[in-house]
Amino acid sequence: MGMVPLNLIPEAARNLAHDHAQVVPISLFVAVLCLCLVIGQLLEENRWVNESIVAIIVGCIAGIILLLITKGKSSHILTFNEELFFIYLLPPIIFNAGFQVKKKQFFHNFLTIMLFGVIGVFISTTVITCGSWWLFPKLKLLGLSGRDYLAIGTIFSSTDTVCTLQVLHQDETPLLYSLVFGEGVVNDATSVVLFHAVQKLDVSRFSGKTFRVIGDFLYLFLSSTGLGVVTGLLTAYILRTLSFGRHSSVREIALMMLMAYLSYMLAELFDLSGILTVFFCGILMSHYAWHNVTETSRITTRHVFATMSFIAETFIFLYVGMDALDIEKWKMTELSYGNLMGIYSSLILLILLGRAAFVFPLSALANYMSTHANQASSITFKHQIIIWWAGLMRGAVSIALAFKQFTFSGVTSDPVNATMITNTIIVVLFSTLVFGFLTKPLIRYLLPHSATRKSIRHEESGPPVEDLNLPLLSLEESAATNISRAKESLTMLIESPVFTIHRYWRKFDDAYMRPIFGGPCGNQSQC
Repeated sequence: MGMVPLNLIPEAARNLAHDHAQVVPISLFVAVLCLCLVIGQLLEENRWVNESIVAIIVGCIAGIILLLITKGKSSHILTFNEELFFIYLLPPIIFNAGFQVKKKQFFHNFLTIMLFGVIGVFISTTVITCGSWWLFPKLKLLGLSGRDYLAIGTIFSSTDTVCTLQVLHQDETPLLYSLVFGEGVVNDATSVVLFHAVQKLDVSRFSGKTFRVIGDFLYLFLSSTGLGVVTGLLTAYILRTLSFGRHSSVREIALMMLMAYLSYMLAELFDLSGILTVFFCGILMSHYAWHNVTETSRITTRHVFATMSFIAETFIFLYVGMDALDIEKWKMTELSYGNLMGIYSSLILLILLGRAAFVFPLSALANYMSTHANQASSITFKHQIIIWWAGLMRGAVSIALAFKQFTFSGVTSDPVNATMITNTIIVVLFSTLVFGFLTKPLIRYLLPHSATRKSIRHEESGPPVEDLNLPLLSLEESAATNISRAKESLTMLIESPVFTIHRYWRKFDDAYMRPIFGGPCGNQSQC
């Protein structure tokens, strides 16, 4: 056995030290993640606390311990990188939201959800942008460009509805749960798409391109949705045609996971919105592809996707707790504590106002449309308060967008940018902890358990479902019959547009889509 040359020992030692330096923080972070899960389980019955609050508090405690160990140099185990977030952590969260969505309720309330999730984001962004543009210079925060203020509007318009969804029960209040869940996902997607549209905007020539943002937004929205739909249908067709389950359930699960991830990466490659793409890919996969796999794979996919999403969300909130104690960013800020407190208070106030500016007016509009369409379900004032409250929390997407706008790979040397990062961290911490703590008591006060049980039938009642096997138009019937049916359909479309479109979509789905892409047949389908 030969001796190791002495000149190679230092290099080998350096390599070992480098590998060890990567292993230690990852091991620590995974250990802290496990601690979050254990504490979350112990506090499951607590009326004040939920998973995101637990993760943030544990992150803060871990940050304090690290500060003490490193003598005030660092509160981080890992350095945040927005690429890590957008490429590895966000896709499973959004895909699972699309995959687990109750499609019948989601599409039945589609118009209201889109009002809140799309129009609402534009209103909220306008309020927050104008408010911060007016208030920040008065609080001595100077140096932000027009594009920065527009970005701030989109960053703080992105909601995090996890706290509220953990308290609401889908079976007891299906309408309310559907609106909060649907708006939460569409809101995130709209915020990110709008953020990307703002990035492309030339503020110096803004006067000549007023509608450029809306045009870019619509292009991104439609293109991203189309890519997600195509990927979901292609996956369903492959699984149905090749029957993977006859030989290996592992392959069909792997194909679903990889195709979902591929849809997200293709969207990012083509400068589209990966969030929208992977969300609609998830909806299409659960509607078609999920029915083309074996029973074992169906159970496995639901649990695997939910687990990946849960770990990613916990990871993000844990990091937020640690980042709140980042001494370097706090030292970089040149503003006084009074001005900083003024900025934090202004942002919280603008979030409250921006949320109220669209929830109550758009709820009134949705109620007017449902009354005009003779639908029984309406959004009560108590429900409107819960919807308003559910969107006050800020979370993962706000953090990621702020890092993308104001840092380079998680690092910044600009005092103004450092101030905006600390502003975002404080707003996320405050909204999640304070509003999150009050969520369970508020909902239990507004929606007593006995009252929610009584409202189930009322919310689920709607226009009677007619025979879905009737053709859209029949060649075997007379022209007069077809014209009469067309007139009746047009009247229904004018009086009850969402229900009518949904009804004809189910007819089309059962007649043409399911035979090609799979799914339960006939009236068993759940759109």
